[in-house]
Amino acid sequence: MCRSIKTLRPPVLPQEATEDEIRAAALQYVRKVSGFREPAAHNREVFERAVDAVAEATGALLAGLEVRGAARRG
Repeated sequence: MCRSIKTLRPPVLPQEATEDEIRAAALQYVRKVSGFREPAAHNREVFERAVDAVAEATGALLAGLEVRGAARRG
């Protein structure tokens, strides 16, 4: 899908993903799905809401993942 989105979980990352890394991945995803690098003014609000929703879902996913062989975070 979007090769510029990097894996955001240990052990791929040496530490937990930052909010900036999660938001950057969410932005890349929304850009890919929408087909817009930057939305027109009339689409900006829905675009930003989508980025927020994807970032929130990504944070929840990462917080809930249990990687076998790794210490549980949290």
